[in-house]
Amino acid sequence: MSGARDRQTRDRMEAILDSIERPGRHASFDEIRELAHLYRLSSARLAIARSRDADPDAVRYLNAMCVRAFTHLQVSPPHPRRAGRFFATDFPATLAATARLQMLAAALLVAGAIVGAALVAHNPAALYVCIPGWMYPADELQQLASSGEVRRQFLSHQSMTLGIKSVFSAGLFIHNTEVGILAFATGILAGVPTLLLVFYNGLTLGAFASVFAPVDTRWQFWAWLLPHAIPELLATILCASGGLLIAKAVVAPGRQGVAAALREAARPALQMVVAAIPLLILAATIESFLRQSDLSAAARYVFAGAALGAIAAYVAYVMRLKRRRPEIDLGWLVREGQPAAPPDSGSGREH
Repeated sequence: MSGARDRQTRDRMEAILDSIERPGRHASFDEIRELAHLYRLSSARLAIARSRDADPDAVRYLNAMCVRAFTHLQVSPPHPRRAGRFFATDFPATLAATARLQMLAAALLVAGAIVGAALVAHNPAALYVCIPGWMYPADELQQLASSGEVRRQFLSHQSMTLGIKSVFSAGLFIHNTEVGILAFATGILAGVPTLLLVFYNGLTLGAFASVFAPVDTRWQFWAWLLPHAIPELLATILCASGGLLIAKAVVAPGRQGVAAALREAARPALQMVVAAIPLLILAATIESFLRQSDLSAAARYVFAGAALGAIAAYVAYVMRLKRRRPEIDLGWLVREGQPAAPPDSGSGREH
């Protein structure tokens, strides 16, 4: 009689599983409730069968049935993460936790820019050292540095077709992404290449800005640069911060060891890179389309100011979230979980 009931339970359980596992089929509440009841019965019988060394094939079959039922009863189905939730919930926590690494990368970038500008101001020949030839050939740099007319022509609007702008935008995105990924990936080498790369980017920026230091082109240059430089440099800082997070796990893993520290740092580090991708797309689009537009210098400054305002608003949002989430004190688990002191074995009387 018991064997017949067992077969009936297994057959019914298998029928429900086959039904709800069909493509596009979702289990109803009644099916889930019945499946939970059958799962409890089958789990108990599986434990008994194992303890009695029952038929191995029957044990494997029953175990497979229980595993199938478990996935529907206990494991939540994966839900696709939305970009809005990522930037509203997940990424702000990572951004707040890595604030010091971001400040380090930003400070190194600014330091590189100051050093680059100072080197060119002290020795104009340093311009050709700070700016690689593949970026700007030496003869073009010489013309920019020596002629105000060439500088004004460089900053002026140049008519380009939509196709050329699109190809140029794609090329810029690829190049900037390569720099960001390089800054992130080299963090595994204790972060030294990441730091050097960030400093060198700042060095190049400062040296190039010094070319347009004369008053006749100074304000036009910053109007030309800032709209696309703000998201581009922010993306570089985020990627570098992700690399430094990996470097921290390598250099100072703590008691958990390097492997465990890398596993723990991988998720927030990759989140930094993922957040940098929209910024790189935005920077490439602005550099290809807005930079080559007829917008006035004042309009470009307004655009750059709006970008800075958006960044400041998001930082304020992150700080507000950080203050809103109180630190969870788990010390009570230790305090309340401590065993009571054993009674005095000598005498039951109080002293």
